[in-house]
Amino acid sequence: MAIKKFRPVTPSLRFRTVPAFDEITSTVPEKSLLRPLKKSGGRNNKGRITAYQRGGGHKRMYRLIDFKRNKHNIPARVASIEYDPNRSARIALLHYADGEKRYIIAPVGLNVNDVVMSGEKIEQNIGCSLPMGEILLGTNIHNIEMRPGKGAQMSRSAGSFCQVVAKEGKKVTLKMPSGEVRTFPAVCFATIGQVSNVDHKNVIWGKAGASRWRGIRPNVRGVAMNPVDHPMGGGEGRSSGGRHPCTPWGKPTKGYKTRSKRKSSDHLVQDRRVKI
Repeated sequence: MAIKKFRPVTPSLRFRTVPAFDEITSTVPEKSLLRPLKKSGGRNNKGRITAYQRGGGHKRMYRLIDFKRNKHNIPARVASIEYDPNRSARIALLHYADGEKRYIIAPVGLNVNDVVMSGEKIEQNIGCSLPMGEILLGTNIHNIEMRPGKGAQMSRSAGSFCQVVAKEGKKVTLKMPSGEVRTFPAVCFATIGQVSNVDHKNVIWGKAGASRWRGIRPNVRGVAMNPVDHPMGGGEGRSSGGRHPCTPWGKPTKGYKTRSKRKSSDHLVQDRRVKI
């Protein structure tokens, strides 16, 4: 994938970059796999804003993605590589031999007319899904299940992948994109390869409007508000808040530990925060 730059005809185009979309082969999505996507504007069921800085943005339809890959031992042909407005990665439309159509997250190197499969004891080609216990050591994988049969939950965003570093009994050890090393059940499925759209992290939006297209509204600093709106607001002239940084509800933030005590560390081999 390449990054496209613009001539600075206007100030907003000076630094703006966009993906080149070279890998996209179809601009018309599969109609049977589309669902309506309603916007909340950050409001709950009482109409009150619970998530700030949300609203507007372009209309979208949701693409049903097959994260379970549970059509085992049935070959599928890649019909097209498509853009998905709901995620950073590209998606691939599969036509199964029995006539069914499904979307999957497209890995790097997957092309139209390639054949992929899922199941046990299959060839380990790009885009194929199989239990991690059968995947060769050192292989890059994505779309990783955390519980057998639940569907992929980890390593689904653009450019991400994990590496199989060890196997022992019913556990497989993976190195995560964050540097964390942890174990997973060997029967959990994962897909071979790295997630597509690797250059997503290098795209520069370049103007405020690009945020508004995505439904992201402006972020106002607490110290710029009135005291009625934020604990750090008010004061004669400009101030630094007069207290430790906090949320609009007075909870400490910026350095305050938010990790849940319930989060399981049983499978953790090496924490991502530990420097070697």
